[in-house]
Amino acid sequence: MKVAKFGGTSLANAEQIKKVCDIVLSDPDRRLIVVSAPGKRYKDDIKVTDLLISLAEKCLGGGSAEAELNAVVARYEEIAQGLNLSNEIVKIISDDLKERMGMDKSNPGKFMDTLKAAGEDNSAKLVAEYLKSKGIEAEYINPKDAGMLLSDEFGNARVLPESFDHLARLKDRSGIMIFPGFFGYSKKGDVVTFPRGGSDITGSILAAAVKADLYENFTDVDSVFAANPNIIDNPKPIPVFTYREMRELSYSGFSVLHEETLEPVYRMGIPVCIKNTNNPKAPGTLITPAREVGDNHVVGIASGTGFCTIYVSKYMMNREIGFGRRLLNILEDEGLSYEHTPSGIDNISIILEEKQLDKVNEEHLIKRIKDELNVDDVTVERGLALVMIVGEGMLRTVGICARAANALAKAGVNIEMINQGSSEVSLMFGIRAVDSEKAVKALYNEFFN
Repeated sequence: MKVAKFGGTSLANAEQIKKVCDIVLSDPDRRLIVVSAPGKRYKDDIKVTDLLISLAEKCLGGGSAEAELNAVVARYEEIAQGLNLSNEIVKIISDDLKERMGMDKSNPGKFMDTLKAAGEDNSAKLVAEYLKSKGIEAEYINPKDAGMLLSDEFGNARVLPESFDHLARLKDRSGIMIFPGFFGYSKKGDVVTFPRGGSDITGSILAAAVKADLYENFTDVDSVFAANPNIIDNPKPIPVFTYREMRELSYSGFSVLHEETLEPVYRMGIPVCIKNTNNPKAPGTLITPAREVGDNHVVGIASGTGFCTIYVSKYMMNREIGFGRRLLNILEDEGLSYEHTPSGIDNISIILEEKQLDKVNEEHLIKRIKDELNVDDVTVERGLALVMIVGEGMLRTVGICARAANALAKAGVNIEMINQGSSEVSLMFGIRAVDSEKAVKALYNEFFN
């Protein structure tokens, strides 16, 4: 069995859905299909998920949401008409949305997740209905009935371990199963969603649960590229790379897969193939547990902005037992998660997402660190970018760091920080966010041109 996930651009209109169904039917092993909500039909279009967010916000605000509801229904109606389906499926979708709108609004996060999940849920119903109209044995799978249990964290859920045993039963069903991505249910029975882009995670969970031979992730590009095509003209495609490499690249700004996608398939050793809905015959990019490195020392370059650094200095910090633990405990108390903690003998830097720390929280955090740890100095620097070069081959290659630092120096990019993990799969540079694109170009030219 193969699990195939199709993204929003693959389901944006009737013609795209026909392509999706042709791809599914071209391989009898593709029996478990995960679908996203309809995406953009053209550049300035609005995704259905964003329409649903607007609808939820209007409902929570207490105003009439008739226009927002009509906009969502119109998108599905347009698709249904293009697939020559009856108005019955449109009525089912419309009634479903109205039912969600009438639910309890006392918990805004819960209500928002309930509305957002309607995008994928109704997309799955529509695709299943189209396949059945063609005489294909196909069915919509309700995540609640299938046992997709998630943590009780609205908008940021994680799969619960018992889900895998429940979902494993899907492999015993016949026909083609259409499973909505992005959401599941808490043990209380509430709809909870993964972070945006979470349909990738759904596909990975299902692939692991049914022990699929392959997890195919269909998107709108022929392969994963060595750098962002919006920064580098015609970057080189990556034919194959490892879970570890993809994890680092996804975290650092690669938008092909959500960064949490690979964990379930990684643990089961299931390969992942990124393919193009609009060019399904292209080989795509294969993600595997291991690969032959050869001369390909660096496989990709990625960058991400929106980070800040907390610099903490204290003379003889290295001799103070428990200092790091107490510092991280303060972050935990304040509900802050960190990304990296490079350190020296008298100082330590905590890198975290800037959006976690507003000015009020920043002042409170600085005061706590000063008062409780008796430090010499603590400051927060904003506007940081993390640029990362990734490759399994870096482990046994002399001079990678020197080449990268020299390339950045020639481009006039100042390095604020360097961090290399013990696995040496990645090398990270902290730079000013304004230099992010310049840095990616300099590093790409160094390692790929």
